[in-house]
Amino acid sequence: MLYAVVRDHLDGFLRETSARSEGEGLPEFVEREFREFLTCGILAHGFARFRCEGCALERIVPFSCKGRGFCPSCGGRRMTERAARLVDEVLPWVPVRQWVLTMPYRLRYLLAWNHRLCRSVLGVYARALLEFYRRRAHDRGVSDGRTGTLTVIQRFGSGLNLNVHFHTLALDGVFSPTGRGAVEFDPAPPPSDEEVARVLATIRRRVGRLLARRGLDPGVEGAGPTDGFAEESPVLAGLATASVLGRSALGSRAGAALRRLGDVTGATARAPRGPRQAQLEGFDLHANVWMPARNRAGLERLCRYLLRPPLAQERLRLRADGRILVELRKAWRDGTTHLLFEPIELLEKLAALTPRPETHLLLYHGVLAPHAAWRRQVARFGEPARAALAAHPAQDRRGNPLRDRTWATLMGRAFGIDVLACPRCGGRLQLIATIEDPTVVRKILTHLGLAPPERNPGPGPPLDGAGTAALPLR
Repeated sequence: MLYAVVRDHLDGFLRETSARSEGEGLPEFVEREFREFLTCGILAHGFARFRCEGCALERIVPFSCKGRGFCPSCGGRRMTERAARLVDEVLPWVPVRQWVLTMPYRLRYLLAWNHRLCRSVLGVYARALLEFYRRRAHDRGVSDGRTGTLTVIQRFGSGLNLNVHFHTLALDGVFSPTGRGAVEFDPAPPPSDEEVARVLATIRRRVGRLLARRGLDPGVEGAGPTDGFAEESPVLAGLATASVLGRSALGSRAGAALRRLGDVTGATARAPRGPRQAQLEGFDLHANVWMPARNRAGLERLCRYLLRPPLAQERLRLRADGRILVELRKAWRDGTTHLLFEPIELLEKLAALTPRPETHLLLYHGVLAPHAAWRRQVARFGEPARAALAAHPAQDRRGNPLRDRTWATLMGRAFGIDVLACPRCGGRLQLIATIEDPTVVRKILTHLGLAPPERNPGPGPPLDGAGTAALPLR
């Protein structure tokens, strides 16, 4: 469904954005993201051939676009792969606490384009957490205690709005040297509400100083003359501003608030603070999600939550009038359960969510940082548990070891789907070739009676992350 919307309305969307800026239009990387999405899962752009080792049934599977912005299937594949790697190779067998920092609207806008500033703000936040854990450990008598964090920079909110915020997994305690070239771990008690509030006050104060040093005023709404966004890409800056504020930027509804459906009450009151949550001048810090050391399956689910793409296909529905209904993961406080978009509105939201090229959205600090002195010892911490796992390896529903991270195994690991099972005899499908030459692709599809597809095939269990079902060779 998303494919059809992009295919049918992309050219009109690009014309309108170009008209808004005297022909300048959107940055090239945003248009490229849309264009490549239109090749995702399309056989005419190449495919892989698989053959059953038992009955010789053949299937062909289209390639994916590997997009970083909004492609649901490519985002799902990246989410699954990275979550598996983090649990298997990076995160030690210690308790982990999730800290989530959200920021005022103006700051979200600035961070969306200025990745250097985004990393600087993240550095301020991460150092505050590292200091918090180290100071508490010192109070418990642990000297030279150090912890580590990994942070996913999420760019989206639940309503497809631009909302740059930080999801951080912190090792919930500190490591300290044992004197034998090894480290030991001292778990931390849960933080109190007051401690979370003090951490947030520190973050707010330091971020304010950082912005002041760079001549940025976080109190002004919209695009400012010193942020560089409007100067470098005025069209995308306008889309980002509207997205941050939950409004439309283009078409007949430009400037209007997004349409909400459900038992909407119009309530605007702030949500009451939950446990281990603090709010201060538009900043919000939450630290109530905790994972025990041995719950690796739960930790992997948490990692997938952090790494998830902004949109899932099953949340979209194309109405008869051509508008798109987007179902929210959870109802909002005012009773909103769905958002209603015109096609151009949906495309402008997707454009605003697309990250700039060569920007890292997964970053490490403390003992998990790439060049940290203790990183190797920390990553290996819990070897007895790992050894037990190796002796009796955890398996998915098909009996595959969880440490096997081929794409087919990852599908079984995450979703319980055996994508390499032959639908005819139950044997195993084996890769025999990848076809990329346009002439060869055309000949094979013509031989099979498959005209170049005009729409994306329906969703199904992918073999290559394209998010589409394989088609059988006859």
